Amino acid sequence: MLGIRSLSRSLRPNVSQVRNMAASAEQADVIVLGGGPGGYVAAIKAGQLGMKVTCIEKRGTLGGTCLNVGCIPSKALLNASHMYHDAEHNFKSKGINVAGLSLDWGTMQQYKDKAITGLTQGIEGLFKKNKVDYVKGHGRITGPNEVTVDLLDGGTQTVSAKNIIIASGSEPSSLPGITIDEEKIVSSTGALSLPSIPKSLTVVGGGVIGLEMGSVYARLGSKVTVVEFLDRIVPTADLEMGKTFMRALKKQGMDFKLSHAVQSISQNAQGQMVAEVKNVKKDTVSEIESEIVLISTGRRPNTDDIGLDKVGVATDKIGRVVVDDHFKTNVPSIFAIGDAITGPMLAHKAEEEGIACVEMLAGLGGHVNYDAIPGVVYTWPELADVGKTEEDLKAEGVNYKVGKFPFMANSRARTNDDAEGMVKMLSCAETDRVLGIHILGPGAGELIAEGVLGMEYGCSSEDIGRTCHAHPTLSEAFKEAAMAVYDKPIHF
Repeated sequence: MLGIRSLSRSLRPNVSQVRNMAASAEQADVIVLGGGPGGYVAAIKAGQLGMKVTCIEKRGTLGGTCLNVGCIPSKALLNASHMYHDAEHNFKSKGINVAGLSLDWGTMQQYKDKAITGLTQGIEGLFKKNKVDYVKGHGRITGPNEVTVDLLDGGTQTVSAKNIIIASGSEPSSLPGITIDEEKIVSSTGALSLPSIPKSLTVVGGGVIGLEMGSVYARLGSKVTVVEFLDRIVPTADLEMGKTFMRALKKQGMDFKLSHAVQSISQNAQGQMVAEVKNVKKDTVSEIESEIVLISTGRRPNTDDIGLDKVGVATDKIGRVVVDDHFKTNVPSIFAIGDAITGPMLAHKAEEEGIACVEMLAGLGGHVNYDAIPGVVYTWPELADVGKTEEDLKAEGVNYKVGKFPFMANSRARTNDDAEGMVKMLSCAETDRVLGIHILGPGAGELIAEGVLGMEYGCSSEDIGRTCHAHPTLSEAFKEAAMAVYDKPIHF
């Protein structure tokens, strides 16, 4: 017969058993690693579908780069700087006289920060509403069904689940030999919160981020020079629209050095930053002097320190997680979405993938149509597009038709004295199915939504052209561009 002590010892679980019991008790259906647009949307959708879900975010606030140091704060500054520029240059022609116009950079920063705080708190509210468990800390995958979190408040927590979704986002990349200190050489993060408006700014990279932040400071009085290695800005845009776009930005005072490569950046005795740039076509070297240098040469997936090697998740040469058409990695219980995988690094692309991935896990028919994902540059005029460019169609050997309509011929744009740009539509010459839409002009980011919806449902240009659009609106330019594809526009 066992003694009392022996019986007690035999009934007492060992340490590993306790851990396993705790893990079993805490096991979720899904762990979402990352609380950015893709991650938090995936987590909410999982909660809506009745899953037990845990979202892990190391920043301490939800929304990822987009909400905290990307899309949202940059749009706040773009909006405020556009209003200031409008008041300074355009109000008088409309009979509005503003005496003593001045700029308060500190208040503009507070306005930006208020937008961030309100939205991040809103997501936490949505988590509570949809019963999403939120863990604040740096999570690392420690098993096919397990994530261990270094908690922001100290200590660690291990969470287990049937499936893990990697939504770890991306981070700014730099150039070889150039260190971003977020003071004199800044990424987009530092550019959002400079202590003062620089008299001069060199932007390295002519993509979306560089042009948006360059536009903010150009409106506020900075001398802005954009250095781009390629012979065009926004290289993914339709070539004709990109050239028209650059002309518009030049008129706003931005200078461009295309086909130039940054060799080095140093600081001179006067405290100015000196960028040595090489003209790759002429093989000549020159210098650009400015107070601040913004490095906006793209982003890289944030996958280095999340435990992928621990479980053998495959990545490509630049660190993107390799997935199949169902977002599944080579480890059957682990999935990945958003900036962590291939494709455009766009918040709305990540959101769509997050929803689709969760729906697939639930046995539903999740799907993302990558031919109908819009892109927007939020300068003014805005540049927005969806689908194929002319260059794409030529390379693919597709027989196509083109329709264009300038905002100068649109009554609402003319009335608003904001008529720069045009709508350009591309359709299949045989079927008239719309293949691409490109808009440069006021409110292009909103107008493109009609095109995305139409393309999602396989519309023809005639479908759009024969749909009644309210008068007077900017959307009429969209209708007339469609009419120009299959017949003739009325007002041009």
